[in-house]
Amino acid sequence: MLAPKKLFIGLMSGTSMDGVDAVLVDFNSHTPSLLTAHQEPIPDDLQQRLRQLAQPGDDGVDQLGTADIQVGRLFARAVHHLLKSAKTAPEDVVAIGSHGQTVRHRPDSDTPFTLQIGDPNTLAHLTGITTVADFRRRDMAAGGEGAPLVPAIHAHLFRHTAFSRAILNIGGIANITLLPAASKARITGYDTGPGNTLMDYWSRQHLGKAFDNNGEWAAKGRIAQPLLELMLSDPYFTRQPPKSSGPEYFSPRWLQQHLASQPLAAEDVQATLLALTSHSICRAIQQHDIDIKEVLVCGGGVHNRQLMQQLAAQLKPIKLESTATAGVDPDWLEALAFAWLAKRTLNRESGNLPDVTGADRAVILGGIYPA
Repeated sequence: MLAPKKLFIGLMSGTSMDGVDAVLVDFNSHTPSLLTAHQEPIPDDLQQRLRQLAQPGDDGVDQLGTADIQVGRLFARAVHHLLKSAKTAPEDVVAIGSHGQTVRHRPDSDTPFTLQIGDPNTLAHLTGITTVADFRRRDMAAGGEGAPLVPAIHAHLFRHTAFSRAILNIGGIANITLLPAASKARITGYDTGPGNTLMDYWSRQHLGKAFDNNGEWAAKGRIAQPLLELMLSDPYFTRQPPKSSGPEYFSPRWLQQHLASQPLAAEDVQATLLALTSHSICRAIQQHDIDIKEVLVCGGGVHNRQLMQQLAAQLKPIKLESTATAGVDPDWLEALAFAWLAKRTLNRESGNLPDVTGADRAVILGGIYPA
């Protein structure tokens, strides 16, 4: 008799806001099997609304409420297209794990909070699939930063008994997970600073393009060392973990403040922003007393050839590879993580790592919205 399918859907829209990643995952064995993946583009008008919400300032409640429903409907479309591509019926899926779209992350405010939109009620209703959502706030209620949450699945998939690894996710914000080989050694991880967010912003402003393909524009510029050192002097980079950040901190305003006394060619700024990402990542990996032998990279930054070359050069003799070499597609790992977290929530298992987020205990994450 065949074992019943254990299919879950993971949904993720990262700080780059370039699309909704949707994955169909089979959890029948210890290692999850990614069956089908789909990316749903974010319409330009909604993308603009989301970018406005993600910036500090006075937000209108109407604008937030409208975007919440729009993102819920968008996520539902992603599920329908994913299932159509997979030739899978909604009733075959146990649950959706929806990260939602982060529009504000304030772990350092007097009243810490994090906000992800994409109404799970709408998502459950339109898909007919039980939805698990709002993962980050339960960790924050336990005194944590609410992020990053992916180190738990990094440990599940990539921890090696023979040598220590680091997992590097380069989305809008970059984060690392340090995986010591020793089975009882603590796992740590945190946001290192900007990943693609400032480079993407500068590319939109000066090239009219969503991103700098392969870092080709950055490669034409020269790194402005005074600007790089000024940006790296930001207190965030030397703050001890647990720590997390977002594009509301490393924002266009943050960049303009640093550029105020630095008249530079646009391509030189881009080259320096790429160097900021690579230097902040490498410093974070190298400052720990762990003999890292290998760094596995996932997220959109893995496709930036110039960035990957700089990382490889600065990390030597540490080996730099895509997570694809370990059997996991780097473009879909985060979405897969939220399918995995949904499974843990339904099994009443904790999903956070207190050593990573700073929570006072491991807790079951998210709310459940039945079909």
